[in-house]
Amino acid sequence: MASVTASSVKFSPASSLIKQNQVSNLKKASVSFTGNGFQSHRLPVRRFRIACAAKPETVSKVVDIVKKQLALPDDRDVCGESKFSVLGADSLDTVEIVMGLEEEFGICVEEESAQSISTVQEAADLIEELLEKK
Repeated sequence: MASVTASSVKFSPASSLIKQNQVSNLKKASVSFTGNGFQSHRLPVRRFRIACAAKPETVSKVVDIVKKQLALPDDRDVCGESKFSVLGADSLDTVEIVMGLEEEFGICVEEESAQSISTVQEAADLIEELLEKK
Protein backbone atom coordinates (compact mmCIF):
# COMPACT_ATOMS: atom_id res chain seq x y z
CA MET A 1 0.00 0.00 0.00
CA ALA A 2 1.35 3.43 -0.89
CA SER A 3 -0.03 6.65 0.44
CA VAL A 4 0.65 10.33 -0.06
CA THR A 5 -0.82 12.99 2.17
CA ALA A 6 -0.57 16.60 1.04
CA SER A 7 -2.64 19.62 0.22
CA SER A 8 -0.20 20.94 -2.39
CA VAL A 9 2.77 19.34 -4.01
CA LYS A 10 4.15 19.12 -7.51
CA PHE A 11 6.23 16.20 -8.66
CA SER A 12 8.23 16.76 -11.81
CA PRO A 13 8.62 13.73 -14.04
CA ALA A 14 11.82 11.75 -13.68
CA SER A 15 11.39 10.32 -17.15
CA SER A 16 9.09 10.83 -20.11
CA LEU A 17 6.99 7.86 -18.95
CA ILE A 18 5.82 9.58 -15.78
CA LYS A 19 3.19 12.30 -16.05
CA GLN A 20 3.34 15.46 -14.00
CA ASN A 21 0.97 15.72 -11.04
CA GLN A 22 0.04 18.92 -9.23
CA VAL A 23 -2.10 19.70 -6.21
CA SER A 24 -2.59 23.17 -4.67
CA ASN A 25 -2.05 24.80 -1.26
CA LEU A 26 0.77 22.78 0.33
CA LYS A 27 0.85 22.87 4.11
CA LYS A 28 2.36 19.49 4.91
CA ALA A 29 3.37 16.44 2.90
CA SER A 30 4.21 12.91 3.92
CA VAL A 31 4.81 9.75 1.91
CA SER A 32 4.74 6.21 3.23
CA PHE A 33 5.04 2.83 1.55
CA THR A 34 4.05 -0.47 3.18
CA GLY A 35 3.27 -3.97 2.03
CA ASN A 36 4.98 -6.88 0.30
CA GLY A 37 5.20 -5.16 -3.07
CA PHE A 38 7.78 -2.62 -1.90
CA GLN A 39 11.33 -3.55 -1.12
CA SER A 40 13.25 -1.47 1.36
CA HIS A 41 15.97 0.53 -0.38
CA ARG A 42 17.91 3.55 0.69
CA LEU A 43 17.69 6.00 -2.15
CA PRO A 44 20.31 8.64 -2.84
CA VAL A 45 19.30 12.11 -1.70
CA ARG A 46 17.56 13.97 -4.50
CA ARG A 47 16.46 17.55 -4.64
CA PHE A 48 12.81 17.82 -3.66
CA ARG A 49 11.29 20.94 -5.14
CA ILE A 50 7.90 22.36 -4.25
CA ALA A 51 6.40 24.28 -7.15
CA CYS A 52 4.85 27.65 -6.60
CA ALA A 53 1.09 27.75 -6.25
CA ALA A 54 0.75 31.45 -6.97
CA LYS A 55 0.16 32.83 -10.43
CA PRO A 56 3.19 34.45 -12.10
CA GLU A 57 1.40 37.82 -12.20
CA THR A 58 0.85 37.65 -8.43
CA VAL A 59 4.53 36.91 -7.86
CA SER A 60 5.43 39.80 -10.17
CA LYS A 61 3.22 42.23 -8.23
CA VAL A 62 4.74 41.06 -4.94
CA VAL A 63 8.24 41.58 -6.39
CA ASP A 64 7.29 45.13 -7.42
CA ILE A 65 5.90 45.93 -3.96
CA VAL A 66 8.96 44.47 -2.21
CA LYS A 67 11.31 46.48 -4.45
CA LYS A 68 9.31 49.65 -3.79
CA GLN A 69 9.09 49.16 0.00
CA LEU A 70 12.81 48.35 0.29
CA ALA A 71 13.84 51.03 -2.24
CA LEU A 72 15.74 48.45 -4.29
CA PRO A 73 17.16 49.43 -7.68
CA ASP A 74 15.33 48.21 -10.78
CA ASP A 75 18.29 46.04 -11.79
CA ARG A 76 18.26 44.16 -8.44
CA ASP A 77 17.28 40.54 -9.08
CA VAL A 78 14.29 39.61 -6.93
CA CYS A 79 12.44 36.32 -7.48
CA GLY A 80 10.12 33.95 -5.62
CA GLU A 81 12.96 32.41 -3.62
CA SER A 82 14.25 35.82 -2.50
CA LYS A 83 14.23 36.12 1.29
CA PHE A 84 13.21 39.45 2.74
CA SER A 85 16.12 39.36 5.20
CA VAL A 86 18.65 38.81 2.40
CA LEU A 87 17.13 41.77 0.55
CA GLY A 88 17.83 43.91 3.63
CA ALA A 89 14.38 43.94 5.23
CA ASP A 90 14.05 44.20 9.00
CA SER A 91 10.86 43.43 10.94
CA LEU A 92 9.44 46.93 10.34
CA ASP A 93 10.12 46.62 6.60
CA THR A 94 8.32 43.27 6.57
CA VAL A 95 5.27 44.85 8.26
CA GLU A 96 5.30 47.61 5.63
CA ILE A 97 5.56 45.04 2.84
CA VAL A 98 2.54 43.17 4.24
CA MET A 99 0.60 46.44 4.50
CA GLY A 100 1.46 47.22 0.86
CA LEU A 101 0.28 43.77 -0.19
CA GLU A 102 -2.98 44.19 1.72
CA GLU A 103 -3.61 47.51 0.00
CA GLU A 104 -2.67 46.27 -3.49
CA PHE A 105 -4.73 43.07 -3.35
CA GLY A 106 -7.59 44.22 -1.10
CA ILE A 107 -6.94 41.52 1.50
CA CYS A 108 -6.40 41.34 5.25
CA VAL A 109 -3.43 39.29 6.45
CA GLU A 110 -3.70 37.90 9.98
CA GLU A 111 -0.76 38.76 12.24
CA GLU A 112 0.16 35.09 12.66
CA SER A 113 0.28 34.60 8.88
CA ALA A 114 2.24 37.82 8.39
CA GLN A 115 4.93 36.63 10.81
CA SER A 116 5.39 33.39 8.88
CA ILE A 117 6.19 35.15 5.58
CA SER A 118 9.90 35.25 4.84
CA THR A 119 10.09 35.00 1.03
CA VAL A 120 8.43 36.58 -1.98
CA GLN A 121 6.94 33.18 -2.91
CA GLU A 122 5.44 32.66 0.54
CA ALA A 123 3.82 36.09 0.31
CA ALA A 124 2.42 35.37 -3.17
CA ASP A 125 1.10 31.96 -2.08
CA LEU A 126 -0.61 33.50 0.95
CA ILE A 127 -2.19 36.17 -1.25
CA GLU A 128 -3.57 33.53 -3.64
CA GLU A 129 -4.96 31.59 -0.68
CA LEU A 130 -6.64 34.67 0.78
CA LEU A 131 -8.05 35.70 -2.60
CA GLU A 132 -9.58 32.24 -3.07
CA LYS A 133 -11.37 32.58 0.29
CA LYS A 134 -12.85 35.97 -0.70
